[in-house]
Amino acid sequence: MASKVVYKKKAVSHVSTDYRSLHSKHVVKRQQAVGYLRKSTCNSVSQVKAQATEAMAEPAYTVPEFRQRSTEEVEEYQRVSTHVGKGLAAIQEELHRMRMATKAQVDNLAIKREVQERMSRKVDLYEEGNKLPDFLVALRPHTVWEKTPVKLYCTVHGHPRPIVSWFKDGVPVNPLNAPGKYKIESKYGVHGLIISRSAVSDTAEYSAVASNPFGTATSKATVTVKRPAGGAGESCQLGLVPRLTQMHPSKLEVTLLERFSVSFGVEGGSISLACSMVVVPDLPNLPPLAHWYRDDHLMKAGPLAEMTVGGGLARLNLPRLAKDDEGLYTLRIYTKEGTTEHSAYLFVQDAVPSVAGAPGAPMSVKVFDINMDFALVSWKPPNTTNEAAVSGYFVDRCEAGSDHWVQCNDTPVKVCKYPVTGLTLGQAVHFRVRAVNSAGISRPSRRSQKVTAADPAESERLQVVNIRGHYDILIRDDDLEGYVTIPGEPTSVHASEVYQAYVVLSWTPPTPRGRARLWYIIEKCLAGTEEWTRINTGVKVQSPRYPIFDLLDGKSYQFRVFSANQFGSSEASAPTGPVQKADEHGVPSTPGQVVATRNTKSSVFVQWEASKVPNNLLGYYIDARPAGSKLWQPCNHKPFRHTRFVVHGLVPGETYVFRVQAVNLFGLSEESQESSPIAVEPALGRGVEYASPSAPFGITLLSCNGSSMTLAWKSPKHCGGSHVNAYYVDRRNADKLQWKEVNVSAIKERVYTVEGLTEGNFYEFKVQAGNMAGVGVPSEASKPMKCEAWTMAEPGPAFDLSFSEVRSDSLVILWKAPVYTGASAVTGYLVEMAKKGSSDFTAVNQDAVSHRYLQVGGLEAGETYVFRVRSVNADGVGKASQVSEPILAKALPGTQEIVCGVDEQTGDIFLSLEACEISETSQFVWSKNYKGIGDCPRLSASADGRTSRLTFTSPDKDDLGRYSVVVTDTDGVSASHTLTEDALNTMLELSHAIRNPIVPLKHGLNYEILEKGHVRFWLQATKLSAAASYRFIVNDKEVTSGEGQKISHDAKTGVIQMTVEHFTRANEGTYTVQIHDGKAKNQTSLVLVGDVFKAALTEAEFQRKEHLRKLGPHFSEYLYFTVAEDCTVLLACKVANVKKETKFTWYKEDEEIVLETAPNAMSGSVALPIPQFSRKDQGVYKATLSDDKGKDTSLFEVSGQVFDDIINAIAKIAGTSASELVLQCTPEGIRLQCYMTYYTEEMKTVWKHRDSKIASSEKMRIGGTAEMAWMQICDPSDKEKGQYTIEISDGVNVYARSFDLSGQAYTDAYEEYLRLKAAAFAEKNRGRVVGGLPDVVTIMEHKSLSLTCTVWGEPTPEVTWFKNEQEVASCEHTKVTFEGGKFASLVITQVTSDDSGKYSINVRNKYGGEFVEITVSVYRHGEPIPEPKLGQPKTAAPAASKTSTPVPPSKTPTPTPPKSQTPSMKSPTPSMKSPTPSMKSPTPSMKSPTPSMKSPTPASTPVPKSPTPGPKSPTPTRSVKSPTPTSRFLKSPTPK
Repeated sequence: MASKVVYKKKAVSHVSTDYRSLHSKHVVKRQQAVGYLRKSTCNSVSQVKAQATEAMAEPAYTVPEFRQRSTEEVEEYQRVSTHVGKGLAAIQEELHRMRMATKAQVDNLAIKREVQERMSRKVDLYEEGNKLPDFLVALRPHTVWEKTPVKLYCTVHGHPRPIVSWFKDGVPVNPLNAPGKYKIESKYGVHGLIISRSAVSDTAEYSAVASNPFGTATSKATVTVKRPAGGAGESCQLGLVPRLTQMHPSKLEVTLLERFSVSFGVEGGSISLACSMVVVPDLPNLPPLAHWYRDDHLMKAGPLAEMTVGGGLARLNLPRLAKDDEGLYTLRIYTKEGTTEHSAYLFVQDAVPSVAGAPGAPMSVKVFDINMDFALVSWKPPNTTNEAAVSGYFVDRCEAGSDHWVQCNDTPVKVCKYPVTGLTLGQAVHFRVRAVNSAGISRPSRRSQKVTAADPAESERLQVVNIRGHYDILIRDDDLEGYVTIPGEPTSVHASEVYQAYVVLSWTPPTPRGRARLWYIIEKCLAGTEEWTRINTGVKVQSPRYPIFDLLDGKSYQFRVFSANQFGSSEASAPTGPVQKADEHGVPSTPGQVVATRNTKSSVFVQWEASKVPNNLLGYYIDARPAGSKLWQPCNHKPFRHTRFVVHGLVPGETYVFRVQAVNLFGLSEESQESSPIAVEPALGRGVEYASPSAPFGITLLSCNGSSMTLAWKSPKHCGGSHVNAYYVDRRNADKLQWKEVNVSAIKERVYTVEGLTEGNFYEFKVQAGNMAGVGVPSEASKPMKCEAWTMAEPGPAFDLSFSEVRSDSLVILWKAPVYTGASAVTGYLVEMAKKGSSDFTAVNQDAVSHRYLQVGGLEAGETYVFRVRSVNADGVGKASQVSEPILAKALPGTQEIVCGVDEQTGDIFLSLEACEISETSQFVWSKNYKGIGDCPRLSASADGRTSRLTFTSPDKDDLGRYSVVVTDTDGVSASHTLTEDALNTMLELSHAIRNPIVPLKHGLNYEILEKGHVRFWLQATKLSAAASYRFIVNDKEVTSGEGQKISHDAKTGVIQMTVEHFTRANEGTYTVQIHDGKAKNQTSLVLVGDVFKAALTEAEFQRKEHLRKLGPHFSEYLYFTVAEDCTVLLACKVANVKKETKFTWYKEDEEIVLETAPNAMSGSVALPIPQFSRKDQGVYKATLSDDKGKDTSLFEVSGQVFDDIINAIAKIAGTSASELVLQCTPEGIRLQCYMTYYTEEMKTVWKHRDSKIASSEKMRIGGTAEMAWMQICDPSDKEKGQYTIEISDGVNVYARSFDLSGQAYTDAYEEYLRLKAAAFAEKNRGRVVGGLPDVVTIMEHKSLSLTCTVWGEPTPEVTWFKNEQEVASCEHTKVTFEGGKFASLVITQVTSDDSGKYSINVRNKYGGEFVEITVSVYRHGEPIPEPKLGQPKTAAPAASKTSTPVPPSKTPTPTPPKSQTPSMKSPTPSMKSPTPSMKSPTPSMKSPTPSMKSPTPASTPVPKSPTPGPKSPTPTRSVKSPTPTSRFLKSPTPK
């Protein structure tokens, strides 16, 4: 057990030295003024020896006389010194122990960090070009105590990989000559020489010589080994007792561990940069001396930069980021051996603008030339990529301690410099700047540092005079001026700042100044004139600076300045030379060529040619965009001064294009030319050495026959930068420590049979992998395996489980067949899986698969699984394989699948994959059905960058199957595709088309009829070159462009055409076009014969006629219909080429339609309105146009589908306007009514009861009027309760309205129906006059008058006649009769003037009655016929005969209820046979003829008007005519 412990300690030491070698290059650095330069510490041999001799030698010491002691004093001194020496030795030993313990701690931390780092990340390896060896980290000298280890490390760079040899004083160091003394290491490009127990004899000069075919390089260092004081061979001289001095922080040993990387922040956010470190000795009260730098400028701690050092951590916190903070940050720590430092770039991008499209904030606001009331503010402009250009800037200021900002300029200033005036002496202010563009104003910049308005020349006017070395007297220049009160004139007046926006005047203050507060007066004039004008009226300028803004463009000015105080003003200064405002320089010139090269997998190195005309250059802005995108993104947000920049934060594998702009105070230059596109991939060999592979793992036993064991293992996780090409196996007995090599020559495969074993013994194995860099570290020892022959009948375990095509829900697992097959051949495999951490394996496939792969589906995204495989033969299921590595069910970011396609140039069928990840050593491995393709003549594989293509040489059905590809040296990039027969046939057709090119046609040969009857034959090719040729062949004869046809083509559109101007019967036949374009050709034909030709000829003739028709007045749009909002149908048309004389006429069925307003053809459109459209409006409508230029006709048949379309259009408007169903009761039943704009029975209207369609019947009557549709329930009962719906269909949509006739609604309606029914019955059966009586009768004396009428009533009514409201009794002169209960008569014989008056008849029964009045006028012979008093007859009556009796009707009409209450209809005037004129009936709604005087029988039965009895009427009130129910057979009023 002890020996094993010793072995583990050696392994730990082995790894720790590797860590020390990796980090040694950061330990010894010297501060340089420019940047980072490595400085070799190798010295020549003579220099080292001289230093060693000087260090070991001690100068002779002579004791002065005053320090000489007596013998006793000397003895006492020696005794004390001995004790002190022992104490110092103990202190030194304790310090040495602490130092060694601390170093061991550092080594342990380094081991853990290195192991974690190398296990968690993939090693990026690069290939580089041929290079001489170069020491990146050189050897450094060591001075150690005896018996302590010495470790010399160096890092070598070169290609091919250099071989390093070690020398001691020029003699090669051979570890075999002194076993255990020396140990030579070489890992990851770091080489080391370890001297285990140093002795004084090891003091020498050691050198490392690196060589490759292109040269050698040497690094040297001196090792000095000392013995502790008091040891053998050492003498201790007497002297003073040494004193321990205070330690300076720069004497500490500091090793940086975790370092801050390239960082990205946003304006307004915060970020921390930190480095962890190990300090020796680690004293709590003595932290290391650390300085932070930004762009090589030392930073100071403050509110915007918080710095802390201690506790093994150096941190810089930036709490409020601004673009001013962007730059290269460096942490520099002073150590015992110089400095150690680390640098990384911080990028600060713009915050989201307050207004979309606004520019970014300016930065680096600084204040110069501060005076009493003047300050000059400058800043740097922001970068603009996709935003509008900056048009100007606003400068704001606020007093220190306040947040109230005041805008200094009213209009934006275009340059990045602005003079601010109006400050107050002693006032402390801050400034900030905002940028402006067309979209808005940016966020404000970070405010400037506080500045105070002061007189900068104040200190220059003070003098200090020292008197006798004891007194200092302060004297002002003003005190030496005497008693001068008026100041002198200013001098050196000039324009210090000249821009297009303003000019700043500067001058030197006057001498003498006068004994009062001084101010200045400025005047200007146009150059060459003496017309001076004061500029600063009302403003007292106190500073010798003043900005002038209101100068005219193109004008030159001169300026002069006066000094003034309370005592007066000076003479004018000398005028300036001519000054004209202009931007003298403008923006810098455009930067030159931009070149981008690879750097890392997420960064690119960009360099460019500097601007040839810098014009006070502030720096450069670099922009980038992905190839194919138009959206530029800024790479830096603060101008960069140099012409080389590393762009970080790019997407690995993406292709980018870069451009550069130069920046100065006038803005940004034009963009440079774009760089060539470059993919973001690691550079080849940029500071990274090839390394040996990591250790293999997963050693498993596949078979054993008692004397040999077959092993398998898994390949290393990291190949070290080149492919693994060798494996070496070692073995040992489990009870021994010594390992033995199994194979001397390299093993290529990961399966090996170890021979010469002893049966029954237990063995352990380990494996090492090798590549071009060397052999890597060995694997962990396998578990002890017993050498015992396998005799079981079942097969052994499968091995080498791997995964492919890992997605979020599926993967493919592959494995290799077992070496030991058992008693019979393997027939299949079973796969089991379990979630990581679980031992509960479940079967993936119930039936064994014969192939050695399986696609596993149904996985949970983001879950981790493990798998194992069991082989199956006829004897059963064998041993399970070793459990696979855990696999995460998650696709790699950017994973793509295999694409199957056809090459557009060659016609080759291929499979292609674009890898989402690739390394320099990656290879694409293709397989079919997961069997390697190898050198198959049917397939060829190629790779170009991240894309690999598998091309089929002669594809056929034998190539069908599943193809997969794996990208090596990646995190599992793989994909598969199944090639099916259908897909192959489709691609074979496309391949044939590409290999046998034709001129592709968008459209074959076709024809179209043009205006004037011309016929155009045309075709369109997808594209045509300028060299394309073609021929038109008609009926086997080539035709050319000439009279009658024109042939032309357009190469841009690919159109070839021939136009035939006179298309006749001779043009019947076959048309062919032959096209030749390079090697491609095509032919297309058109057969124009038979019915097809006749149709074309007919159309051509029609177009010719149309052309002629349009020469005169014609219809530009023939008749069509529209429906107005009021459902009026309009037959409309549009006309053209008309004039005032053009006549427009409407016809229906060839009968002219005359409108009240003649059609106006000059308006361009004419319409015929058809109100209340119905079936009667069907027919053929015609419109004609005619004048002296010609005539045109348009026909429109309203029938069939056209009629249905009109009805549907009406139905759409009606359905939209339909009201909700309204309940209306009638004597016959309950009626539901729906009001709408217009209703006609031709509309598709459906009534439903409880979703069942209702058909019109005696029970359910359906009808309507122009304003509404109704449905009446006759004699309703409870069966008719429920939901009623009317549906109006317009052919597309259905408009429904419903009413729930149930509950209280039905009860109320039913009661109203019963009431109306009873009222109608009474009305029907009451007594009434149904016809025969006139309103007025005029008769001559001595004639006979017969008033006869028909009455009706059930039961038979009573009839009473009245004259002047007095009942008439029957007598000889006046005879009253009532025959058959039907005919009532009043006959007056030999009428006289006394018979004139008002007669009336009262007919009544128990249901009611009616009262009708007749006016009788009697005149004498020879007298004019008197005018009737009640109404006027329509026609004059003839002369009266001797007897004037109304003619009774030939038939008694059946009484019918009136159909309308509308009293607008007039009675017609009947023809009169008697001289008595006919009179108008008093009832305006009824028709009544005038009675004939020839017959005593009434000729007709007039409907009398029922009068309302007056107060003197003897007829009781109850006998007055009963009111007719208003709703019976009447139109319900339309709701308002």
